[in-house]
Amino acid sequence: MKKLTREEIEHLVPYPPGKPIEELAREVNIKKESIIKLASNENPLGPSPMAVEAIKKRLKDLNRYPDGSAFYLKRKLSNKLGRPTDQIIIGNGSNELIELVVRTFLLPGEEVIQPFPTFLVYEKIVKGSGGQITSVPLKGFDIDLEAVTKSISPKTKIIFLNNPNNPTGQAIKKDQLKDFLNSIPKDIIVVLDEAYIEFAQSADIANGAEMLEYHSLILVMRTFSKIYGLAGLRIGYGFGSKLLIDYMERVRQPFNVNLLAQEGALAALDDEEFIKKTISIIENGKKYLYKELKKIGLEYIPSVTNFFLIKVPSGARKVYELLLKKGVIVRSMEAYGLPEYIRITVGLKEENEKFISALKEVL
Repeated sequence: MKKLTREEIEHLVPYPPGKPIEELAREVNIKKESIIKLASNENPLGPSPMAVEAIKKRLKDLNRYPDGSAFYLKRKLSNKLGRPTDQIIIGNGSNELIELVVRTFLLPGEEVIQPFPTFLVYEKIVKGSGGQITSVPLKGFDIDLEAVTKSISPKTKIIFLNNPNNPTGQAIKKDQLKDFLNSIPKDIIVVLDEAYIEFAQSADIANGAEMLEYHSLILVMRTFSKIYGLAGLRIGYGFGSKLLIDYMERVRQPFNVNLLAQEGALAALDDEEFIKKTISIIENGKKYLYKELKKIGLEYIPSVTNFFLIKVPSGARKVYELLLKKGVIVRSMEAYGLPEYIRITVGLKEENEKFISALKEVL
């Protein structure tokens, strides 16, 4: 009898999804409205209001296929980034772009490097494609670029760098990344996943748009899921080497990004007031949460993003489950190799206060 699938897939574990609010309400018998979800790094304000209005106007066109080339969105991103449209690719979330990189460029016998812990999807896609991945431990909670460099072998084809890194919330500095890019072989593809870059306010944090001149094979990935609040529409974009974009476009499925997602993203790019308000709420929320956690006596890892890690006694799984019963959804970090930590997304003022209150009770 033929083997059903590859051995690599046999050993893969499904990505751990967050619990739906409706299901939790049913399980613990509390009102849906009283539940807060602080598990998936979503924008607590909801979607960009300008995006919502733009989407409403296009609902009547749902019988039509979306623009397969995302012409208008690429043009607007081209103006924003100062790069030609043939150096930009649009994806069904940045997850699709991760998959496109691996499917397009990773050949049999070649390997991928990632720091770890990091975004779990890199390893899932590489192993699911039959590739090999080397995980380089973080240095404390920072990406160790020196160790990544030492891990490079003749088989290394792709390096994934999540900056700022999920789940640790730490970012690579400009000089560090510049030195790294100058030091590695020029035939290695470097993927800079910048899903949270808009939250990083410090001027010394590396920004992919400023790094393209230091390495010829860079793909910078960004998303509309986080700061723009469009996670439910699944849309992201990449930019960088024209050579990489050209090959990925050959593999990309036609109509990969739906019509409403493109319209929402177009409008969201202009919603500067919403972006400023989001950053303000996240920064104020972190100040409040850090202060309260210090009062409780819990360790936490300060972050440049809209999420951060908290070290909890008796383990993350137990605290996660106890918080669920209080109607508070957070993320246990067991799957990331951090069994003593939970990850919390910064919410609205009242959500942050409810989390602190519930955390005190379960501890």
